[in-house]
Amino acid sequence: MMPNLDDILTNLDHFLAELEQGMLDHGLALRLGQMDHVCVRAATNQEYLELRERLAQFGQTLVEGMIGGRPIITFKLAHPIASAFGPIPCLELAAPKAGKQHTQGLEHSEIVVPSLEQLLLDYPWVPFNRSGLASSTPELSLSIAPYQIKFHCQSLADTIAAEIAHAQVIPVPEDYFKTRR
Repeated sequence: MMPNLDDILTNLDHFLAELEQGMLDHGLALRLGQMDHVCVRAATNQEYLELRERLAQFGQTLVEGMIGGRPIITFKLAHPIASAFGPIPCLELAAPKAGKQHTQGLEHSEIVVPSLEQLLLDYPWVPFNRSGLASSTPELSLSIAPYQIKFHCQSLADTIAAEIAHAQVIPVPEDYFKTRR
C-alpha cells in the first residue's frame, strides 16, 4: 500500500489548523491569495536525505539547490494538499543550516498576494515582520508560534522557473552530504 503524505508529515492537519487560527486571530482573510507551499525542515542531513527520498513519490522535483548555505528541494505535488486556504501545490524540504539546532517538522507556509504594500495598508494592525521587504525577493512574515506565514508577490514555482531560466540555481555540491553528517 502506498503511503500518503499525512504519514510523512504527521502534524500537517495541526500545522494548517494553527495557521488558520492564527490568521483569523489577526483578522486576516484566509483567502488573501494562494498558499503556494508549505516547508518542512529536516533536523539532520541524514533525515533530509531520507525525507527527500520519501517525498519524491508524491510529486515532481522542481529544483534542488543551495539556499542560505544548505540544500533545499521543492516538489510540485501530484495531488495538492487540501486546506482552508485552498489547494497547496508545492512542498519545500530544507536541510538544516550548519551549526544550528533544528527540530524536524513543518516550519512555514507562503501565500502569494498581489501587493505587499496593499497588504500593509489593508491590515495595519497586524504585526508583520517587515525585515524581508528589502530582499531580492521581498516578503512580509507573520509569526504564529512556533510557525510562520510568509507573504510574497510571486509563487515559489514561478520564482524557481525564473531562477532556472537565468541560471541562478546554485547546485548542491556532489560531496555535500559526504562531508556533513
